[in-house]
Amino acid sequence: MKKKKHFYSDLVEIESLIIELNDLDLEEGEKKHLVELAESNLHHAIIGCVLSELNEDEKKVFLAHLGSDDHDRIWKLLSERVENIQEKIKKTAEALKDELKKDIKEIKKLK
Repeated sequence: MKKKKHFYSDLVEIESLIIELNDLDLEEGEKKHLVELAESNLHHAIIGCVLSELNEDEKKVFLAHLGSDDHDRIWKLLSERVENIQEKIKKTAEALKDELKKDIKEIKKLK
């Protein structure tokens, strides 16, 4: 299964979460499901972060570019309209990953 490349894929990694999940005693299907959930949560958090920085017209343009997977146009729009957007995306992703890692550590304590 080929992983979908998002416009922010070069900024955000989830390998550190996968390593944490590998430490849990999970079946492969369970682990795959949790990775997909983590990716989905990250995607929604990042989209929310981006949308919160745009006005109504810019949101429509961004979502159109997102729908057509036009990464170049997405980055052009974001770099013109949002100061430090890459840092904001990284910060959003790191905060969510830290939260997920804390949840994984709690699960490890329970086992």
